Amino acid sequence: MTLKFLVISDLHLLPEGETSLTLDTAARLEACVSCINGRYADADFVVVAGDLADQGHAAAYLRLQAILSRLVIPAHVTLGNHDDRPTFLSVFGTDRAAVTGKVDHVIDAKGYRVILLDSSEPGLVEGVLTDRQIDWLAARLAEAADRPVVVVLHHNANALHVAADAIRLLDDAPFIAALKTHGDVRQVIAGHVHLTSTAMYHGLPFTTLAGGHYSVTFNVDAPAAPFDALTGPGQMAVVLCRPEAVTVLFEDFLTAHAVIPGAMA
Repeated sequence: MTLKFLVISDLHLLPEGETSLTLDTAARLEACVSCINGRYADADFVVVAGDLADQGHAAAYLRLQAILSRLVIPAHVTLGNHDDRPTFLSVFGTDRAAVTGKVDHVIDAKGYRVILLDSSEPGLVEGVLTDRQIDWLAARLAEAADRPVVVVLHHNANALHVAADAIRLLDDAPFIAALKTHGDVRQVIAGHVHLTSTAMYHGLPFTTLAGGHYSVTFNVDAPAAPFDALTGPGQMAVVLCRPEAVTVLFEDFLTAHAVIPGAMA
């Protein structure tokens, strides 16, 4: 039995008629939904891993609701640094908030536990997991001691040796310590950095996906070097969970890679 789910991230939706770095982000999400419905209608669900809205506008969250309603599979949502939690909850419902006060969530399916964490913090581009969230995470992991776990959040914890390392998850030590209380964390999947990566960090497997907004070029260990924003790919992760393994594949629902002039320096 295979648990199949998708992760999409970095949608950056805006009110109708507005674009982000020249990109029509709603049209990009529509393309993503069409890809999911056409190629992955057999998936169990999709996780939307933050940066749902570009500037936290209610109109953007209403657009998100409308577009996600066309999915043929269920969608589970958490937040990123571009989101505004009170505005999101006013549109999607206050029941989306966990006892942590953030948009944290657990999905149990086909012998796996998938944990969603809201790493957004008002006023910060970097990610934060509060003490209350760490306690909540540890409790959810303890409940699932008999099964493997996948964790999804917006911010990456591990350094990628690129400029975006300056905005990753702050103070990741409690997060790592909590994860290590469980003996079988199979993947920790994030968005945020607009590029694809895999890593082992403190003995745990970490993955990022490029997401649905612009992608970036990078310069390894040269954070001050100029880099470009690219029109693509628009990318989702396809996560296949079996008893013996987790495999993460990457589906590019948009394949253009043109440089966006003047978007980065």
